[in-house]
Parts: sequence; structure tokens; C-alpha cells
Amino acid sequence: MHVIQFLLPLRDNEQRPFARADFEKVRTELTERYGGVTAFLQSPATGAWKEEGETVRDEMVLFEVMVEPLDRKWWSGYRAELERRFRQERIVMRALGAETL
Repeated sequence: MHVIQFLLPLRDNEQRPFARADFEKVRTELTERYGGVTAFLQSPATGAWKEEGETVRDEMVLFEVMVEPLDRKWWSGYRAELERRFRQERIVMRALGAETL
């Protein structure tokens, strides 16, 4: 089993906020495809990184989906679709091995 995690920004690169419906659409898509999703929408995380010598900060929300098997091709395409929708150069998406207890 794998846990897929990805971060979506609350605002685009021009600091325009995304509508709640944008995040709800992602939640609906993943629930329909995988039967469930966990979306941490109420407590945004704050990220920071260096870009051209300056520290850039962003607020984002976390989505998690448990899958078996891992369909890398589908997730790669979905990541590209989310990058387009959320106007991002790159969305962080990772697959973590998991075991239910």
C-alpha cells in the first residue's frame, strides 16, 4: 500500500487566492477514483524556500490518498493537471510506502 501526499497552494504566484471550490473539486475527483481522501483544508501549512537569494513563503494545504496498487502514470498525469489548474511550475507530490496496522 502507498500513501500519496501532495501540497496545493492557497494562492497563485500573483497572490490571488484560489476558490474553495477548486480544492473541493480535487477532493471529489480523488474520492470518486479511490474511494476516499484526506484533505487538510482548515490548517494551512507554511512553506519556505530560497529563490534567487531571497526567502519565499507560501501557504498550502495537504491532500493524502491511500492506494493499492500505485499507478505512477496516472499520478504523473494528475500532477501535471493540478500544476495547470493551480498555475504552478511544480507541485510537490510523493508516494510513501505504508502498512495498515
